[in-house]
Amino acid sequence: METIAQILLVEDNQMDVILTLDAFREAKLQNKINVARNGQEALDYLFGEGKYANRDEFPIPTLILLDLKMPGIDGFEVLSRIKSTEGLKRIPVVILTSSKDEGDRALSYDIGANSYLIKPVSFEGFIDVVRKIDDYWFSLNINAPEK
Repeated sequence: METIAQILLVEDNQMDVILTLDAFREAKLQNKINVARNGQEALDYLFGEGKYANRDEFPIPTLILLDLKMPGIDGFEVLSRIKSTEGLKRIPVVILTSSKDEGDRALSYDIGANSYLIKPVSFEGFIDVVRKIDDYWFSLNINAPEK
């Protein structure tokens, strides 16, 4: 039996959360998506703290879709914490941002991002990106061993 991939979407913009979730539904993808609405919530989820302590309800994700520009703890800090933590560092992290800044892209890869995608402007573009994420990360890519 195939396991449904667990995705953690880290996004502070409610419209982008809705757009991303709608794109997954429209693409008819079966991935389970949990949403963290800021950097602190993402870290709480990943480290199983507070309301995220129940790993049956909030499992370690198979893939993280991470926005960079968030108030408080930003995506760069979240990425740094992920990539410096045993048990998390091998989880693929796809930066999903509106930032076209070359410095942001360079820093993301320097910290350990596995991919950098710029959010499409149109809903159709979002559906296309979501399908490509699913095709690559859950069909073609062979993940690193968990330990």
